[in-house]
Amino acid sequence: MTNPENKTGNRIVLTADGSTSVYNAAVDQHYHSIFGALQESQRVFIELGLYPALERFGEVRVFEMGFGTGLNALLTLSEAEKAGKPVRYTAVEAYPLPEEEAGRLNFGELLGSPYLKPLHAAPWNRRVEPAPGFSLLKQGGFLQDFQTGERFNLVYYDAFAPEAQPELWTEEIFQKVAGWMNPGGILTTYCSKGYVQRNLKAAGFSVEKHPGPARKREVLRAVREG
Repeated sequence: MTNPENKTGNRIVLTADGSTSVYNAAVDQHYHSIFGALQESQRVFIELGLYPALERFGEVRVFEMGFGTGLNALLTLSEAEKAGKPVRYTAVEAYPLPEEEAGRLNFGELLGSPYLKPLHAAPWNRRVEPAPGFSLLKQGGFLQDFQTGERFNLVYYDAFAPEAQPELWTEEIFQKVAGWMNPGGILTTYCSKGYVQRNLKAAGFSVEKHPGPARKREVLRAVREG
């Protein structure tokens, strides 16, 4: 499934597992793998990140680099509901999707969840509770400019690929993110390039390689040391 480019230049696309994604014209990238948006998020962020965080921490405090389509937030909300655990979720997004575009994404139907629309309808730059036990702050802007006094125990690092945004995969930016995390906090990302691993290690993370989703040999889980 595709649709003509709208005024943002974005296109809704259907990925190989039947879930939707968005092509972002501004950076010439898809928000999720075209080989399966849902299975990619499930593997990288939920299985490798959220599940161990739910076991390890009383309240899961999530930071997401790139709110994007809202898929990672929706999956997190659904799993936290099942586990009966509260989640405090913070996301930074430089390219917010218009609600009209978000309304054409099919994650809610696939997951049987009513919360995708409320997540996208939630106001920017103000913490709200779109679902019981799920606190959400969507901060508009660039990661480089983001400041916070919060401490997170789980980070979904879902920036666009290094080819499009090399400035978001440096040792300096990972040091910044590490400074917001508690020791023992978990960071997961789909990108396993060698220099990304080296930059994470230099920023104070221990790095693990894990099998990835379809067409992705390896993905990373990193643990904040100290």
